[in-house]
Amino acid sequence: MRNQNQMEFQFKQGTLEEICDISNLAKAFESVKRNKGAPGVDGITIKEFEAKLFANIKQLKDEVLGWTYKPTPVRRVEIPKPDGKGIRLLGIPTVKDRVLHMAIKMVLEPMIDPTFSQNSYGFRPGRNQQQAVEKAREIVRAGNEYVVDIDLSKFFDRINHDRLIHRLKTHVKDKRILRLIGLILRSGIMSEGVITKPTEGSVQGSPLSPLLSNVVLDELDKELEKRKLQSCRYADDCNIFVKTPRAAERVMKSIKKFIENKLKLKVNDEKSKTAKADQVKFLAMTIVNGAIAISKKALDKAMEKVKELTPRGTHLSLERAIATINIWYQGWASYFKMTQYPAQLRKIEAHIRRRLRARLVKQQKKRRHLHHKLIKLGVNKALVRKTVYANRKVWVLSHTRAVEQAYSVEWFVERMGQKIFSNLNLPGWFGVEEWVKLT
Repeated sequence: MRNQNQMEFQFKQGTLEEICDISNLAKAFESVKRNKGAPGVDGITIKEFEAKLFANIKQLKDEVLGWTYKPTPVRRVEIPKPDGKGIRLLGIPTVKDRVLHMAIKMVLEPMIDPTFSQNSYGFRPGRNQQQAVEKAREIVRAGNEYVVDIDLSKFFDRINHDRLIHRLKTHVKDKRILRLIGLILRSGIMSEGVITKPTEGSVQGSPLSPLLSNVVLDELDKELEKRKLQSCRYADDCNIFVKTPRAAERVMKSIKKFIENKLKLKVNDEKSKTAKADQVKFLAMTIVNGAIAISKKALDKAMEKVKELTPRGTHLSLERAIATINIWYQGWASYFKMTQYPAQLRKIEAHIRRRLRARLVKQQKKRRHLHHKLIKLGVNKALVRKTVYANRKVWVLSHTRAVEQAYSVEWFVERMGQKIFSNLNLPGWFGVEEWVKLT
């Protein structure tokens, strides 16, 4: 009886048997399925893997416990970075490997996550970007107005395997798991038919990588705590807050040395900087006068996205165009509604309306047609005549008083709001006051 209790206790402490338990592997598959994703180098899709689910996970269990399991090289995918400068290298493991990665994460995360710093917010249960930005705001308002903004160059590609395994040893007592993670880290990368074996790095695209990245960077968090420095970190995006420019420069120099010499990572000097909080973006937000604002770069990208979604000369119906914009804007606004400057959101909404008004104006092929349309919509005849026949181009006309009166906020809501926006969790984005208050 005593031996049985000891075995049960060990089973709950993060063992290879716990990872390979059929129910754990089945839950891991369900999580992989929810995350969707493309097949790996073997071409097997999630649907195909699910068709023989029990046989596949049973085979996976037997292979891992019998040490016949060999990770398949990941499929290399290149995607452009959001700023358009350079590319980001992603790796797509096979579905089978993703299931195992997720199973490992599901067992280890509850053990390791509670040991992480309170200043870490990325890839952690119950924590998110909004919390990180709010914490940054609190720190700035407490008088730490200068930021050491550290950018790690190709962080996931430069994770040191030996240091990572050494850090994991403090949490994971089953050495078989450490050996298995080592195999996964060295699984190989296939690009254009050629397989390379990495000596460092963790694959972006593996369900296990976010947890491993936090294991690596928790050492940085703890070092900052040891030095009594205020900080916020989300994944590899780390900001340190101090009171003076001199302190910021001193911290940048010493922390860069720690990162490169101790953690064996590389600081990107071009993107790292020290500056006042209102000159630094953190998770696309900026702290201005102690309040949260959308960064200028994020606003500019949103304006470009609106332009992309409302192209000139499209044959897409107005209703479809509005629906497409709304799908994007709902997701965008649900994140950026944390701004404490509602005018920033109204700026985007106004830009959307103007783009749509320009299209409505252009639909009237002749000036007289536009003249009749605006009068029909209740605009003063004298104002219509003065506006329409003033030899203005479409974009200028879209921002005139006559056109804005005809196609007002209320016009969009009354004529199209119920039909197009009835399924949204957020109220319509056409400037409705109740929605503005939520921001």
